[in-house]
Amino acid sequence: MCTLLKDFNLIGTTYRRSEGQARSELRYLLEQIGDPNALADRTGISGVVVAKTTIRSTEAVRKLREILQARPYEFRFLLRVLPVERVVHTDIEDIQGAVKEMSSEIADNETFRVTVEKRFTTTSSKDIIEAAAMNVKRKVNLSNPDKILLIEVLGRLTGICVAKPDEILSVLKEKVL
Repeated sequence: MCTLLKDFNLIGTTYRRSEGQARSELRYLLEQIGDPNALADRTGISGVVVAKTTIRSTEAVRKLREILQARPYEFRFLLRVLPVERVVHTDIEDIQGAVKEMSSEIADNETFRVTVEKRFTTTSSKDIIEAAAMNVKRKVNLSNPDKILLIEVLGRLTGICVAKPDEILSVLKEKVL
């Protein structure tokens, strides 16, 4: 795994064996939205790259969406760009603690859902969801939530974010729209 992986705030997904091109594309796009010093690197996981930008991750995704809408041809390798607010060790207690601290980002009147993507871990999605959700005392809405509690497991490390649905960029879906 790369050294950057311990400190990242964006995850990009791509086609298998296209990690190098996706990394370069992500770094170029982050420069286009105002961060000429952004870093991007491979993770050692097929189809996954990570980046560190000085721009708040959800704001970076919003600005990347604007580029996608204006110039969709600039997205050749990236399939999705996911924001990350906290990186913790892939440990149920660590995930649970981070979610507890972040749960205030979901207002009392807002609904939420937990979305888990796992790579290189034997921890079950069910265990992660149960541990995370137990600290969020809000109404669940699986089909149309106000906020998504995004938990991205990348082997030994897990990226966590509370995001609005439009703060997650799915390039192919948006190109179709």
